[in-house]
Amino acid sequence: MIKVGIVGATGYTGAELLRILCNHPQVEVVTITSRGDAGLPVAELYPGLRGRVGLAFVEPSVEALAACDVVFFATPHCVAMESVPELLAAGKVVIDLSADFRIKDAALWEKWYGHAHTAQEALKQAVYALPEVNREAIRTAQLIACPGCYPTAVQLGFMPLLEAGVIDPANLVANAASGVSGAGRQAKVANLFTEVHDSYKAYGVPGHRHLPEIEQGLNGMSKQPVSLTFVPHLVPMIRGIHATLYATLTDDNADVQALFEQRYANEAFVDVLPKGSHPETRSVKGINTCRLAVHRPQGRNTVVVLSVIDNLTKGAAGQAVQAMNIRFGLDETTGLLQAALMP
Repeated sequence: MIKVGIVGATGYTGAELLRILCNHPQVEVVTITSRGDAGLPVAELYPGLRGRVGLAFVEPSVEALAACDVVFFATPHCVAMESVPELLAAGKVVIDLSADFRIKDAALWEKWYGHAHTAQEALKQAVYALPEVNREAIRTAQLIACPGCYPTAVQLGFMPLLEAGVIDPANLVANAASGVSGAGRQAKVANLFTEVHDSYKAYGVPGHRHLPEIEQGLNGMSKQPVSLTFVPHLVPMIRGIHATLYATLTDDNADVQALFEQRYANEAFVDVLPKGSHPETRSVKGINTCRLAVHRPQGRNTVVVLSVIDNLTKGAAGQAVQAMNIRFGLDETTGLLQAALMP
């Protein structure tokens, strides 16, 4: 059994991680930490885990995590970087769901997050864990940096087109909408039910923190430099991301449907829908799957890709467990084959 510790499990991502791991046949969760809720039984905070998780939260410390084979960080940015170097020195595998180790350029990270990066040596060894791209590197990684939710949906949507070199990489557009859980589990007026219900808005248009992460990933797929316009939106639902991606086709003979079907033919968690489809966020609710559809409206030179994921699952906790499975030599799908929640 893989002994697991979770740092910061009181948020939505941490709760989703627990939901998945308590059904994983090769995992034993041994430590769950929280500074604010130390001593509180996990099932009191999350009654849905009653009878499945019998642990109480404990104060975070290297000593508390010493019995673990792998430690997940489900914390806000700037938290993991303070503890990760010590855990790496202790020989632990670390899987970070925050943004601390996603961007390889420390100066660029500091520009977008407004904080000094205090673990730059660890950053150098971090593996960006989009499995469909970096599967082989994940197998031997000690520090695994999980992609963000928007970056997952956008990168998987553009990847077949960029790898094939059939679109103009200098003029990419991503319009993406997220459910409110993407903002985290904290009390903010802007996230109250009465503020978001029956409304729809864009945010972060001048620049969103996920932009440099997305461009970093897309540049790794492209033979030429990438330029992306990224506009996120808040939609009044609890969970899910819908990304509508636009690109200009440079090869008029490209069969874009075939490109997607061939690229993802052997990917368990990417589902390319039949030609003409329109994926819905409800079809991926609670599962570790990205559903994609590709269109060429009116047969012109604009390619439109529709990409849907659950922001808490394939966009966070599910993908983290997928990376753990790869790292520990398990079948990638172990513990992750649930059907979507319907309705």
